[in-house]
Amino acid sequence: MDLGMVGLGRMGANMARRLEAGGHRVVGFDSSPEARQALRSDEIESADSLGRLVESVGSDGAFWVMVPADGAVDATIEGLAKVIGRGAVVIDGGNSNYKDALRRKAELNEAGVGFLDVGTSGGVWGARNGYCLTVGGDPDVVERLRPVFESLAPAPDRGWGHVGPTGAGHFVKMIHNGIEYGMMQAYAEGFAILRQKKEFDLDLHQISGLWNQSSVIRSWLLELTGNALEADAELSHISSIVEDSGEGRWALAEAVDLDVAAPIITMSLIARLQSRDTDAFSSKLLAALRNQFGGHDATPRD
Repeated sequence: MDLGMVGLGRMGANMARRLEAGGHRVVGFDSSPEARQALRSDEIESADSLGRLVESVGSDGAFWVMVPADGAVDATIEGLAKVIGRGAVVIDGGNSNYKDALRRKAELNEAGVGFLDVGTSGGVWGARNGYCLTVGGDPDVVERLRPVFESLAPAPDRGWGHVGPTGAGHFVKMIHNGIEYGMMQAYAEGFAILRQKKEFDLDLHQISGLWNQSSVIRSWLLELTGNALEADAELSHISSIVEDSGEGRWALAEAVDLDVAAPIITMSLIARLQSRDTDAFSSKLLAALRNQFGGHDATPRD
């Protein structure tokens, strides 16, 4: 099917490439001419404005928004709403707050436009391995976009699912990211302890590889830990500053609202805040992991 991809950053551009490889026609738009040119170099169409994107896809087409979860999402959707028509569908696949999804659906539905919120996980590796997609929205709209989800996922029958009504897709992804915070923190602290045992002169890269073979703590995050340690065992090229993009804070606020104890997510978020005042190895590994799975910039060491 035809689809407009709005936002051609790390995730959006790779998703466009995977969809094209799956037999779909994708037209991309980004405010950056360089991003548009990078897509065209892969023989994928791009448009230099939202208006021309809609002209190419069709005013009743589907438009996937992959822009940062700040004012850019509202501005982009508002811009789309001015040029699309009844019957169109807008998909927000970024890390938006689920409460914003409820508002956006109501606003778009008034104009006869469908809306889906899709939690999208897979980072910079998704183009090759597929994306995990948690979809929120009306069943008929989800079914219309089924071919897109089946192509983006690791396989048509796995890795994606309609998890509930509008807001559910982003809510599930928010909790996913909170869990991710905790898992990353545990790995970071464990390897910091190993490193501190100087008399054993432990090879942390070797240990990460051993643990990822039949160990109960094996995981993709552990594999990425090994990748980071192989590249630089001391992580000397980056500082210990670990950014957070908001989802952990939202997950923690939701836990408080729902009277659910979440000490691991709480402390992992606090550790990220503390990292901005320290030079700890565990914080460096957290920053390196964010770069490994999501392409997030790791702050270079001065």
